[in-house]
Amino acid sequence: MKIIIRAIIIKGFQNWKKMFEENEPMRNKYRVKVLAFGHLQGNMDETYTVIENESLDKIQEMLKQPEMTKLRTEAGVDLETQKFIMLEGGN
Repeated sequence: MKIIIRAIIIKGFQNWKKMFEENEPMRNKYRVKVLAFGHLQGNMDETYTVIENESLDKIQEMLKQPEMTKLRTEAGVDLETQKFIMLEGGN
């Protein structure tokens, strides 16, 4: 399953990117493969991450972990703006 995650960040893209990269061990634990990440051209306050995982349940389990919520908040993610777009079909 491929998912696009969109969020507004409030502490700067470089801060978010650093914390995102440091979170690789947790993503590995839940078998989350990052296919791409970045921001809109000309807008570093809106990030997009494309991930792949075997099930939505694994993603939801990871996101419910207190350390994950803390990390996303410290990275500057405005949790209210997050959107998860599930993709079907294609590669």
